[in-house]
Amino acid sequence: MQMKKTLVIGASTNPERYSFMAINSLLKKEQPVVAIGQKIGEVNGVKIQTKQIPFKNIHTVTLYLNPKGQRDYYNYIVGLQPKRVIFNPGTENPEFYALLGINNIQVEVACTLVLLSTNQY
Repeated sequence: MQMKKTLVIGASTNPERYSFMAINSLLKKEQPVVAIGQKIGEVNGVKIQTKQIPFKNIHTVTLYLNPKGQRDYYNYIVGLQPKRVIFNPGTENPEFYALLGINNIQVEVACTLVLLSTNQY
């Protein structure tokens, strides 16, 4: 599998949250991971940041924020110029799809966990 540095937005240290599971699944597939969440923490060695850090070479952003919470990240995500943004179940946002499309960023409405488990990531 090609290396696809991934930014998880909406990251949580709660093992029951899908963002937590996604970080661990990405690590198992040996994908580089960075994370942003509401609270500072750590998941399996990945530090969760609370600020919009200008990470370099982000291939994929995977969202675990509802559409309203995503608004604060529109300019930040577009500025990172990822290849794609994955909208996990519950994060669907046509307004953001349009903005990403204008900026030539691929929109994928899918589940990161399913993509990883089926080797379609």
